[in-house]
This record gives sequence, C-alpha cells and structure tokens, in this order.
Amino acid sequence: MKLRIIMTATVLSLAPGLALAMGCNYGHDQQTQSCAPGTVWDADSQSCAPIVNS
Repeated sequence: MKLRIIMTATVLSLAPGLALAMGCNYGHDQQTQSCAPGTVWDADSQSCAPIVNS
C-alpha cells in the first residue's frame, strides 16, 4: 500500500515537468517567410535578396 502511494505521488509530481518539456511551440504552426517574385530568402542576411542569374 505504501509503495502505491509513493508511486502515485512521484508520477503526480513529475507530470507538470513533462507537460512543460513539450515547449512553447507545441500545437502552433510555424510561420514561413515568403518573398516577392524575383527575390529569394537569404538565410545569412535574414531578408529577401534579388535572384542573381549567372
């Protein structure tokens, strides 16, 4: 009987931590960056840059 109480208390004390482990973005869609026609996303400058034809 004592073991059952200890196990239940342990599980209940860990439950909030496990819920927080999912992170803040759980259930939220990530927004994607879109650029105007003729430009492309440049990860280095974190902005849209014109497409250069070589």
